Amino acid sequence: MVHQDVVVLQYALTLEHLESTFYSGALATFDATAFTSAGFDPLVRERFVEIAAHEQEHVTFLTAALGSQATQACTYSFPYTDVKSFAAVSMILEGVGTSAYLGAAKFLSDKTLLTSAGSILTTEARQASWVSSSVLAHSPWSGPFETPLDFNQVFTLASAMIVSCPSTNPTLPFKAFPSLMISSSTPAAPGATVALEFTGSTDASGLFLSIFTGLDVISVAISADGQVTLPSNLTGTSYGVVSKSSSDVTDAVTVAGPVVFQFY
Repeated sequence: MVHQDVVVLQYALTLEHLESTFYSGALATFDATAFTSAGFDPLVRERFVEIAAHEQEHVTFLTAALGSQATQACTYSFPYTDVKSFAAVSMILEGVGTSAYLGAAKFLSDKTLLTSAGSILTTEARQASWVSSSVLAHSPWSGPFETPLDFNQVFTLASAMIVSCPSTNPTLPFKAFPSLMISSSTPAAPGATVALEFTGSTDASGLFLSIFTGLDVISVAISADGQVTLPSNLTGTSYGVVSKSSSDVTDAVTVAGPVVFQFY
């Protein structure tokens, strides 16, 4: 296997370990009664059990493909406190997983591996659709196109949930950008003016909030005090980064983020 394919699979396995641990831990914490007490049909937990099994199968498959070069699971901290917040985080993880595989697919040179990755991608997308529509009562899709994310963007989102990893894990050639958050004092909504929180937000002159939605990038200017008005036509899940450019939004000009937007 060529080195680039190894790196892509190690990246994918890093994400699959995170997802698998997320589901197994939550399902060990919340039994059937917890789900029904939260207002969910008993079938919801049963489906989450199936998703957990899918994620573990993904881990097993990628581990076998990588052999001695496989990454091991890390220690994680997930931002849920109850069944409903678990479901909300599940929606984010499934969406990020889908966008991660979509963004990484073009870097696989082995066509058999590409087909396998595509098979995992479509399963992640089906799971995201089910969580969004059947569990959270939102739309099952964001639009006609899914949003691809690059390695560093996904690594940034995943790193927020990773506490530590085994020292024997291979070092991936990716970096996490500084975090980007929406101030709780200005709730996000399409067309709303929100305050961004990131390193350097006290003087954001010349910066832009670039929003990845489907295959499009929408950039809006950030005011000097870190405020920005979100586009009024945003729907579903999209991702925003603070960028130094409004026209060529790459990792080289990314200042912070991504932040996840979900509008339904």
